[in-house]
Amino acid sequence: MRIERLPLNALRAFAEAVRENSFKAAAYRLGVTPGAVSRQVKQLEARLGVVLFERHANGVCVTEAGRVLAEDVQAGLLRIANGVQQVTERSEQAFRLLISAPPSFLQLWLLPRLPDFEANERQIEISLDAEARLTQPLWLPNRARLSLRYGQGPWPGVTSQRLFEDTLFPVCSPTLLAQANIKAPSDLLAQTLLSVEWFSQAGHYIPGWSDWFKAAGVAVNKMPNQRQYSLYSLALDQAIAGQGVVLASYPLVADRLASGVLVRPFGEAYPLASAFSYDLILPAEGDAPPAVARFTEWLEHEAASFRDASL
Repeated sequence: MRIERLPLNALRAFAEAVRENSFKAAAYRLGVTPGAVSRQVKQLEARLGVVLFERHANGVCVTEAGRVLAEDVQAGLLRIANGVQQVTERSEQAFRLLISAPPSFLQLWLLPRLPDFEANERQIEISLDAEARLTQPLWLPNRARLSLRYGQGPWPGVTSQRLFEDTLFPVCSPTLLAQANIKAPSDLLAQTLLSVEWFSQAGHYIPGWSDWFKAAGVAVNKMPNQRQYSLYSLALDQAIAGQGVVLASYPLVADRLASGVLVRPFGEAYPLASAFSYDLILPAEGDAPPAVARFTEWLEHEAASFRDASL
């Protein structure tokens, strides 16, 4: 019989009646009337074509067929009950952690590293919120909300932990570098420049191409046209496709530089130190729950490893 056709209510009433050897006692346990139990059992007997109980003036007595069926039904119901209990206990024990972070940082830095943490912390349920604006952090006994932010502190009303400083530099595809005549910073004025519309918390100015050209010693009378994108990942995809040069924030391109799909046309030369940084934002008061403490410790370790690898 297909599982969706199983008369589960009737099977439960039948199993209780066998266990109690009484329709009345089974009804009491189930919170229904004895007549309801009797009807359920009769419906089950009619459906199976088998007599499960012998009815007498003084009560009922399970038949041999009923006894055999009851063993399997009771075992099945017990297994279902155990499964529901385990799921409920896991849900009650799970710590829910919401991490808010700018979309590009979330996609390009955190997501590739997060599976290692989740593999060792199965009792922590992590949700991700791609949000560039600062979300107020909080922590409670069974849940917390943290923010990862790119910007320039101090952050009002919270505490913060510096993950890493930021450095900006041009990157492009190896194909574009091989085809274009890019030998000096001024050569980029003839290229398609890809730009990202960053959201600046508290109105802080975010460095762009004009700042990079100035730092590189290039006098620019008029900036060339720039192709604007709302997400950093979109600009990177276009750079990888050879459609232009993007001013890169190192944490967001490190993995792609390592894989070789992006390159720095001037090597380590002409970096632009940014006043912006990547910070972990925490509540200003209270002690972090153990689950949050383990996450922040892991995050700090990942950030330290990343900084060491970039040296």
